[in-house]
Amino acid sequence: MTEDAIIIGGGFAGLSAALQLARARRRITILDTGLPRNRFAAHSHGFLAQDGRPGGAILADARRQLAAYETVSFRDVPAERLEGERDAFSVITSDGGRIDARRVLLATGFEDQLPEIPGLAERWGKTVLHCPYCHGYEVGGGPVGVLARTTEAARFAAVVADWGDVTLFTNEVPEPDEKDLAVLEARNVKLRPGRVTAIADGPRGLLSVETGPGIPTLVKALFVAPEARVRSTIPNDRGLKLKETPIGNILHTDDMGQTSLPGLYAAGDIALGAANISLASANGVKTAVFLHHSLIWPAH
Repeated sequence: MTEDAIIIGGGFAGLSAALQLARARRRITILDTGLPRNRFAAHSHGFLAQDGRPGGAILADARRQLAAYETVSFRDVPAERLEGERDAFSVITSDGGRIDARRVLLATGFEDQLPEIPGLAERWGKTVLHCPYCHGYEVGGGPVGVLARTTEAARFAAVVADWGDVTLFTNEVPEPDEKDLAVLEARNVKLRPGRVTAIADGPRGLLSVETGPGIPTLVKALFVAPEARVRSTIPNDRGLKLKETPIGNILHTDDMGQTSLPGLYAAGDIALGAANISLASANGVKTAVFLHHSLIWPAH
């Protein structure tokens, strides 16, 4: 039986999209690996009415609610490849299965690629963080660090300064220009030049950020914007058009969420770039509505 849509990715964007299609009584299959991008964080923040809950618990509730819809099926397997075209797609799963569908929605999210600094990855999602809006309030002010990965770090540091006393570790990234330096000075952001060589535990629960010989800098948390890579081989296999952003390449989509391959849609982080749970969910809803319209009107 041909599904109306296959949703690849059961995170916040994918499940939000699924709910819209399920309520339109459309037949959908959701493929999920159970490894959401925010799995490293113990709690999610900034999501209305769910503030402070574990992300996994929110997703589990969403799956239970979706399971009540008769037209929804779940398969906990990865999608290996996408064959066919609009109205005649086939998704081949890692267990050799084949699912046919008129439309496909990619909502796989990103895999974050952290700088290779000893001690950094072990603390990811705990005291090494990426989003001040998600975790900055819980840091509670005081000394915080921002680790530069690109020249956009200066703007990031100026924003993070609303959550603490910021030290920007330039980490051999070109230092900010005069305009950005003026903003950083106004925001009381200190610059620490040199390559960051290690992250270690410091006294009183602080992080020790080491920048070569000398006294390490102690901070309560270290913010870094990692390089984000689309967690799927399908975009490369199907030659999808990409869009370059400060955090990495995302999928190019039109105003309706459709990629450069007709009938294939994308939602969430991989279509938005820098995002959070609220934005990913909203984008999933919007994209699903346009996908639904495309099942009715050939021009969509």
